[in-house]
Amino acid sequence: MKKAKIYKPNKTAMQSGLGKIDKWILEFKTKDPTRNPLMGWESSSDTYTELKLEFTTKELAVTYAKKNKIDFEVIEPKQRKIVKKSYADNFLN
Repeated sequence: MKKAKIYKPNKTAMQSGLGKIDKWILEFKTKDPTRNPLMGWESSSDTYTELKLEFTTKELAVTYAKKNKIDFEVIEPKQRKIVKKSYADNFLN
């Protein structure tokens, strides 16, 4: 049986804003990672690992996984902790 994880991706290091992180990803887990003898890279004969499906909501991703009988794990995103600061706080200490 295929196993997958459903998650919301984090923003990349090159992003300062929160744009383009509103999608949910269904990504299959690899079964047999092996080492390529020629280059030394990690490789696999499992082609499902190359597949990433994007969904607009978590519910759509879960429904798709249930409909196609995919074992899945939902990884909830961590909430950002926003600390409000003032420019004047730099000079008060």
